[in-house]
Amino acid sequence: MEDQLIGKFLDGRYEILERIGTGGMAVVYKARCHKLNRLVAIKILKPELANDEEFRRRFHDESQAVAMLSNPNIVSVYDVAESDGLNYIVMELIDGITLKQYEQRKGGPLNWREAVHFTTQILKALSHAHSHGIIHRDIKPQNVMVLRDGSVKVTDFGIARLAASNQKTMTQETLGSVHYISPEQAKGSFIDCRTDIYSTGVVLYEMITGRLPFEGDTPVSVAIQHINSIPLSPRDINPDIPEGLEEITMKAMASNLDKRYASADEMLDDLEEFRKNPEIAFAYAQEDLFKNDDEVDEPTIIREMEAAGVDDDALGGPEEENTDLEDEEESEGKPKRSVVAIVVGVAAVVLFLGALAYILISGVFGSGGILSGNGEEVIVPNFVGLTLDEANEALASGEIENAKYFVIEKGEDVPSDKPVGQIVSQDPEFNEKKKVASGDTLTITVDISAGPDTLIMPDVVGQDYRLAQTTLEDTYGVVVDISFVYNDTVDSYVVISTEPAAGTNLTKGQTVTITASRGASSQAITVPNFLNMNIDEAQAQAEEMGLFVQDIQEMQDSRAKGTVIYQSLSAGTLAQEGDTIVFYVSNGSAAAETSTEPSASEEPSTEPSTEPSTEPSAEPSPSPSEEPSASTEPDTGGVTVNKIIDVDLGDYSDLDKVTVTITVDGVTQINSDVETSVGVYEAKISGKGTQNVTVSIDGTVVESFDYDFS
Repeated sequence: MEDQLIGKFLDGRYEILERIGTGGMAVVYKARCHKLNRLVAIKILKPELANDEEFRRRFHDESQAVAMLSNPNIVSVYDVAESDGLNYIVMELIDGITLKQYEQRKGGPLNWREAVHFTTQILKALSHAHSHGIIHRDIKPQNVMVLRDGSVKVTDFGIARLAASNQKTMTQETLGSVHYISPEQAKGSFIDCRTDIYSTGVVLYEMITGRLPFEGDTPVSVAIQHINSIPLSPRDINPDIPEGLEEITMKAMASNLDKRYASADEMLDDLEEFRKNPEIAFAYAQEDLFKNDDEVDEPTIIREMEAAGVDDDALGGPEEENTDLEDEEESEGKPKRSVVAIVVGVAAVVLFLGALAYILISGVFGSGGILSGNGEEVIVPNFVGLTLDEANEALASGEIENAKYFVIEKGEDVPSDKPVGQIVSQDPEFNEKKKVASGDTLTITVDISAGPDTLIMPDVVGQDYRLAQTTLEDTYGVVVDISFVYNDTVDSYVVISTEPAAGTNLTKGQTVTITASRGASSQAITVPNFLNMNIDEAQAQAEEMGLFVQDIQEMQDSRAKGTVIYQSLSAGTLAQEGDTIVFYVSNGSAAAETSTEPSASEEPSTEPSTEPSTEPSAEPSPSPSEEPSASTEPDTGGVTVNKIIDVDLGDYSDLDKVTVTITVDGVTQINSDVETSVGVYEAKISGKGTQNVTVSIDGTVVESFDYDFS
């Protein structure tokens, strides 16, 4: 059946071109953004989920948080919006395939060097996300895109939390994710960034062995294995795997949280050491990595025996082995232990049992003891990596076990290379066990990153300006001002220079100016005057120049039908190839003729007599209530008058701030940094008679016209 969304425009901007994928929560389409003339991917929430108001709210909030991420290994989120009842995310369109598809094409294990290459990039993406308090929760090969140049990008950040909130039971639909789920996720326990480390370990295991660590007929059976079983060592499957890489893989998959890598950076460090020396061995003991106390060749055997009712005695425990050993000693004629040694041993045992009894009585039955009814033993959760607000929100949300017992108290602001405002340490530490009496609370004191002790301007030249901005604002606590210039040798959005330069001392709160490339100036187009041309001729000329004609609307006007009476890009201004232009044409009606209609000899206005309320302007333009005069004759008479003109910043919404410069007859009256979130900037200018007004944004002239100040 034909997809009804194909060809549809969302918010008058995104044209749906084709369906490219379907998931449990959303349908993904390839689309064109006509505002910026680029192809994008749009993920549209399925109707059954979109009807849930709470889910829609969380969908929007989670997506907005992910949109703040800016990293070369993370698929960028451009926009989160709703149009005609459709909730959607606009993302970077990736020219590549999933890691799962890549593995299937290979048809077996990947070369371990290739696996290390992919894993390193996944971990860099996770490191960036975790530093912003975002846990992916669903790392798997299906959520990793492999590009043509061999780089990878992780997608679907934040989506797993939403999927989990909507998932009532574990069904066959979850089978694709459950193979990579961490033990703590499978148990429904509180999770932190280490859950992503575990899943990354599973992905690495699959790449180097060509198989998954755990298989089962149902999602539940696979999840149980993640909790209770130990995976077969990678080198038992593929002996060509270096020992060091096996150790890294198994440490990442440790079910013992204390032994698993604590962060993506920690695992990256080991991978870098291994990359430098593939012969390295880290001496990570497997018995420390997994919680199973009884080890056999196939760990699941014990679980199966327990389920069948087979007890430990049937296996021959340690006591039975010790008895056999003593019997052997006696049979060989070796001397028995001395009476003194026996007496000392008995005394030691009595003392030990006495101390143990005291501890049990005090700790279990005493005041605040577990069985006294006045207390409970709790495990301290991990708040490192979160902000103070995020930590308190985690407590309030109920996600943390025994949250009612914990109170967070701000400690000191300490120098750190972590982002400003992020928790860098806590006391008591994560995973400590504490006894809390009934009705009492445990205070966790957290120290907050104040940024580097000595602030030195980093070298961000050559980076994407968005990545540079995030680094400077989050880590160094400075204000970033961005300007764009045309550059024939530097790609668009790449940083050309900074002020101050790299290596300069910084102070928190100071302004750092980034100059980034807008692309080659040869791509700039000088917009011609289309007014009074026939629309067919105007459209053909505009498209031949590389402009995109987004819309043509008719207006009441006395001029010949089809005559252009308004163009959204003013004549003489600069535009880029692919920019959008909107035309209004006359419908040939004489009803629009009034006493104020300009004569045929006059230059027609560049604005229609009635501004449509729903049509976005492609370039900043004067307010329709104060339309510039069509006359080009200078007027030196009259008195100085103040006027307000509107500058539309809609086309610059992908930037946080722009510099608006307005000159009147060559004299600069306004040169201001403006937040693009305002949408329309109201600029106050003054003049007398008719004077030329020029509007520039980030150094590029976007509007030039003669304005009648009378």
